[in-house]
Amino acid sequence: MEPIVYLSEKAAEEVRRMASAEGGLKDPVLRLKVTTGGCSGFSYGMAIEDGSRPDDTVVEAHGVRVAIDPFSQPYLRGLKLDFKDGFVDGGFSITNPNAKSTCGCGSSFSA
Repeated sequence: MEPIVYLSEKAAEEVRRMASAEGGLKDPVLRLKVTTGGCSGFSYGMAIEDGSRPDDTVVEAHGVRVAIDPFSQPYLRGLKLDFKDGFVDGGFSITNPNAKSTCGCGSSFSA
């Protein structure tokens, strides 16, 4: 079965750095989620958390565990998360094959 989400090595490296900076996490996971709202209908959310929830799907990529809740799964299936170094265009970038349109901010989409 195809993974729900893909993380580049660079994105995984940044997530590991962020989890390390959090400190004190026994079981760090990257939570990816979708919430209703935003200028295009849905918004992405990302956070480093301590452990997953019982109803999460957990995927591992490059040594990073990614937790996705049941509501978000259909909207995130096939998503690619990358990270780019840079002062202006740096940060995480998301490519989502389920997004019919995206907002200029890059964190909102319609499905």
